[in-house]
Amino acid sequence: MKFVDNKEFLPDSYTAFKNKIGLTAEKRYIAKSKEVVLSWPYKDCILEGGQEKEDEKRKEIFHNEILAPDEIDRLLEPKVFTNFKKIDAKGEHQVKEIKPDDNLIIKGNNLLVLHSLKKKYAGKVKLIYIDPPYNTGNDEFKYNDNFNHSTWLTFMKNRLEVAKELLRDDGVIFIQINDIMQGYLKVLCDEVFGIENFHTTICVKMSHLSGVKMAHKNIKLPKIKEFILFYTKKGKIKLNPQYIPSSWEDALERYTSFIKKDGYSDDECEKWRIITVNQAMKEAGIDTKNKKDVLKFKLSNAHLIFRTARNRSADYSKYPKNKFSKIDNPDGSYYFIYKGEDVNFAAEKVMKINNTITPVVALGDIWTDIGINNLSNEGGVDLRFGKKPEKLIERILNLCTSQGDLVLDYHLGSGTTCAVAHKMGRQYIGVEQLDYGKNDSVQRLKNVIGKENSKGKLSATIEDYDTTGISKEVNWKGGGSFIYCELKEFNEEFVQKIEKAKDSKEILKVWEEMKNHAFLSYRVDPKLFDENIDELKKLPLEQQKDLLIKCLDVNNLYVNYSEIEDKQHKISKEDIELNKRFYGGL
Repeated sequence: MKFVDNKEFLPDSYTAFKNKIGLTAEKRYIAKSKEVVLSWPYKDCILEGGQEKEDEKRKEIFHNEILAPDEIDRLLEPKVFTNFKKIDAKGEHQVKEIKPDDNLIIKGNNLLVLHSLKKKYAGKVKLIYIDPPYNTGNDEFKYNDNFNHSTWLTFMKNRLEVAKELLRDDGVIFIQINDIMQGYLKVLCDEVFGIENFHTTICVKMSHLSGVKMAHKNIKLPKIKEFILFYTKKGKIKLNPQYIPSSWEDALERYTSFIKKDGYSDDECEKWRIITVNQAMKEAGIDTKNKKDVLKFKLSNAHLIFRTARNRSADYSKYPKNKFSKIDNPDGSYYFIYKGEDVNFAAEKVMKINNTITPVVALGDIWTDIGINNLSNEGGVDLRFGKKPEKLIERILNLCTSQGDLVLDYHLGSGTTCAVAHKMGRQYIGVEQLDYGKNDSVQRLKNVIGKENSKGKLSATIEDYDTTGISKEVNWKGGGSFIYCELKEFNEEFVQKIEKAKDSKEILKVWEEMKNHAFLSYRVDPKLFDENIDELKKLPLEQQKDLLIKCLDVNNLYVNYSEIEDKQHKISKEDIELNKRFYGGL
């Protein structure tokens, strides 16, 4: 230990930074150099981040803390998948093949799953959305949310680096976070994705000015916001502009002119008569004091209401200034000019949103309009404070994806991302290692798909298919399918047994199983261990558990694909065949 802790040992390793987190350049904190990176202890290590139940606080394992990079290679090798089942409206079925466009829900450690997905999906994912642990230590969403800064940053870095490999060249990633870790995460993402690929930080309203938070308003401002970091993989991308409802006054206040066509076509636009909107309402007999009738008139005549804007790159001097002129484009489209300026119609800022015709404004980077009430009802599952609104995910998918694009969420939780992707016709992969029972992603997706009744049809109830969230907006009628599978456990199975042990008797029983079936660390001599078993019994139960876990080889928590035919793992012929098809003979 003295040798390992020696600061002169591996001087280039981030383990040299033992006690501080901060911005460094050339080994100096807060240097003037523009090439500043975030440094922390164990940055060059791998954090396994294992956990089974949401109330567990398993002590984390740093791999390659000092030595042996080959151990990391083994840890991150592709793993064996098992317990395959296909789920659709008819129920659960045996999986005979995995098609390129199948949706996947995978249960297991997300770091190992991501590395296992690389062979098949590297460069194929269009969008990643994650809602990782926020590092608050007291969230109800207990995804090991008690990391200190160093372990949290290592946890995030390990996963972001492999996630980047899965993205297409035009791929994007959205990471939702609170303001406690937003600054650290921003600098980390600048390093992983490149600061030149930073797109924006979205500020989104995630709670109301009410409830417990208001009890302390005299000492701190109530928090109602969260952040979403938005990065691209390689520079510029093409977005699908999004719009939000607005008032006519806010969106179209300067649109005050009105066209009276008087039966003349677009080709005869020079004969159109131009009046004010107020004149047009007067001629139509509209009571301008009746706001409802005024808005109705404006919306129904938005294609005739306009304003002009100067086009500095165009020369319209040859066209008459007091009449409309039609300008033809090479592609067959056309536009109008009036008084030497381009004509913009109000209809361009009027859209149908949620089945209502309304004025709109373009979406910016501050989102305050997402519905955040009654989220517990969405999807038929209830995960308080750990579930994001379907509308939020829908907006992100609409902004950056098209039908059939592949979406990934490796902190899936209750399954919001995949539920929305399913309803919107996107392919998806979801990864989650926690078991939420009746409130997990599998149950939610079953709700989304629905189930056939006795007549072989789906009817519009939550029991048959999900009618909550964005279902009405996208006209969701149920259907579709996904494939579920799990990482094949090896030593992880013994870790879970150890953590569930209630006394020394159960601990010793697990030890006997480990001697015969587990992959023990090369440091462990089972014979010597047995000779000192009485000393083990004298230890407190938690220390007994800790000692037994250290006897396991942590690089063999799950079965590597390269060992799929090893008889000790008892992997079925069906699983062997499915894994070979999945990995393509890797």
